[in-house]
Order: sequence, then structure tokens, then C-alpha cells
Amino acid sequence: MFDIATVDALSPADFVGRFGDVAEHSPWVAEAAAAMRPFASREAMIAAFAAAVAAATTEAKLALIRAHPDLAGKAARAGVMAEDSKREQAGVGLDTLTEDEFARFTDLNTRYREKFGFPFIFAVKGATKGMILAAFEERLPNAAEIEFETALAQIHRIFRFRLEDRVAP
Repeated sequence: MFDIATVDALSPADFVGRFGDVAEHSPWVAEAAAAMRPFASREAMIAAFAAAVAAATTEAKLALIRAHPDLAGKAARAGVMAEDSKREQAGVGLDTLTEDEFARFTDLNTRYREKFGFPFIFAVKGATKGMILAAFEERLPNAAEIEFETALAQIHRIFRFRLEDRVAP
């Protein structure tokens, strides 16, 4: 666990090396956040990651959303997700689904992707399978613009969880 003074002292390359995976397969977020140092606190660091995304183009935001794996999807079963994603999905039991549960997640992931053109994003830490499935059902009827913003808000929650795990308060 890093303290904020240590984070601020990292070279830009070391910062990206340590935090480039906070945004799923999108180190550009950490690169932009690194340029906002020094951080007054861990909260300021979390805000910098959110600000980096907020300042990005719509195309970059969409690429960030699309960089995330489906929940309990093929990437999860094949083990080809980022380490944080593997840990987070396993933490809520998405790595031990029954065949029926896997079929339900697959159906919802497919319907969601077909409708919105990007994966369903949900910050799973502290959630249950039931909460995730309920959120799927609740969000599927949404308009694309709402889901785009909801996905970004969930990504910001993911940033928070991942940075809280790595940086001392």
C-alpha cells in the first residue's frame, strides 16, 4: 500500500506502471491522472482519475467502457481478464456460477451488448449475484445515453475501489 507522498514522488512511467491497470486495459487514464499531481489526498487521486475520463473524447470514453469484460462472460471463464477484474468477479462468486446462472448472465450480457454496443458495467465489489442480476434487469430498458453515463459512473466506482486497495487514506 502506497501513501500519497510516495505516489506523488513516482516518475510518470512508474505511476503508470503501478496504476495503469486501474482503468481496465486503458493506461491513458493513469497517464492523464499522473499529470495532475501532486495529490493532496487519496480522494484527490481518485478525483484525478475521474477527471481524466471526464476530459476525454466521447470516443475515448466508449473505448474505456468497451475495454471492460462481460460479467461472468467468456473472458472470465477463460481467465483472460485484468487481475483486478478476476479478483473482483471471484469475490462475488461469478467464477463459480451454476450452468443455469451462467446461461442467465450470458443471455443478459448478449441482450445488453446488442442494445447498447458495449458491455454491462457494474462495480461488483460488495455486491451479490442477485444485486448484479437485478441491476441488469433494471438497466436494460434504459436509453443508450443513460447507460453510457451509468457505465462511466460505475467505472468511477471501480477506480475508487481499486485505488482504495492500493493507496493509504
